[in-house]
Amino acid sequence: MKVATQVGARYGREILLDCFRAALEAVDARRAVARQLAVERLEGDWQVLAIGKAAGAMTLGALEGLGGRMGQALVVTCPGHLPPGLAGLAGLRVLESAHPRPDARSIAAGEAVTEFIAALPARAQVLVLVSGGASSLVELPVPGIELDDLRELNDWALGSGWPIGQINGLRRRVSRLKGGGLAALLGSRRVLSMMVSDVPGDDPAVIGSGLLHRAREAGSDAGELPPGIRTILSRAAKSPGRPGGDGVEIPYRIVATASDACRAAGTSAASRGLCVRSGGGAFSGDAATLGRRFAANLLASAPQTFWAWGGESTVQLPADPGRGGRNQHLALSAALAIEGCEDVWLLAAGTDGIDGGTEDAGAVVDGGSCMRGRRSGLDPRDCLAHADSGSFLEASGDLLHTGPTLSNVGDLVLGLSAGGAT
Repeated sequence: MKVATQVGARYGREILLDCFRAALEAVDARRAVARQLAVERLEGDWQVLAIGKAAGAMTLGALEGLGGRMGQALVVTCPGHLPPGLAGLAGLRVLESAHPRPDARSIAAGEAVTEFIAALPARAQVLVLVSGGASSLVELPVPGIELDDLRELNDWALGSGWPIGQINGLRRRVSRLKGGGLAALLGSRRVLSMMVSDVPGDDPAVIGSGLLHRAREAGSDAGELPPGIRTILSRAAKSPGRPGGDGVEIPYRIVATASDACRAAGTSAASRGLCVRSGGGAFSGDAATLGRRFAANLLASAPQTFWAWGGESTVQLPADPGRGGRNQHLALSAALAIEGCEDVWLLAAGTDGIDGGTEDAGAVVDGGSCMRGRRSGLDPRDCLAHADSGSFLEASGDLLHTGPTLSNVGDLVLGLSAGGAT
């Protein structure tokens, strides 16, 4: 993990980075699955189906927990998210698919998942490992819905500013796998699911768009949707291909969450003598608004106070967005609010190491961030308006890069009002 630093008083950034590392260690997907399997004490052989950004690491945990009792395994994950320990494993098939927007690989992966399940004996035991990113990684649209329709729906949804629960609700309406569709395919086989949650509330019907759990859909949203999206959803609603998942109850375990990460970050901060404050629940909503709110909390805090928040923000994208992601957007908004203030730092990052379509996890900002970026001729407010926070934060030297973390519990925002902290 590295972060560019161009100013003095580096200790504040280093504290936040150390706490972020502690948070990532606490939600390590391999350890989380292995730890849960030690509790479950499952008997017999188990086939493994793993889907999501953390699918490879979760499969390693299954291998550790099941040993020679792990049978065939199918892993669907993002490119570059496969841990080396899985290479060459007998009985393992790995598919690298598309994220965050589905493409032909997503449909090919959906077909592979259905074929994998169909080949399993009726009495097979199946361990299903689900993590964030599954929504775009595997897909089988209902009859009448084409790949171009999926891409149009996802492109609009990802730039709409809608919360993830509503976005996944749209995805479920056009899919044969989501909203309990995968559970229907598994039928009467014995199934146990373990999930790494990247959504506020840790709802299994929202994680991965509810591959194993049917959600109660909200009321009509047609008035909020553009005509093209309404047409797609109308065609999907008339399709005869939507599977029924009613009555299928899949037992599940949530093995890692944003709350786990926040607690670990707080423990690390407390070990330094800092006063630890909690964000008081999962955050959601507009990233710029949240950035200002979190900054206000920091500015009102006593010296040596550490804050930790976990959740997922949203950004409504302009027609031609620039570089960045929701965490960079949040961080730049906070940087404006703390401009000129000494001994205040804020870190906003994705626990998967990815922020939007960039290779950066997020950013660490301080009271001098805006001044440093302006020296390169950029205006922070203009960059926020054009969803180009990444360009500004690169100029200010504040971008955070971790590479794929092989876990994913959503976003973390850590803050420090240092004063006399050491």
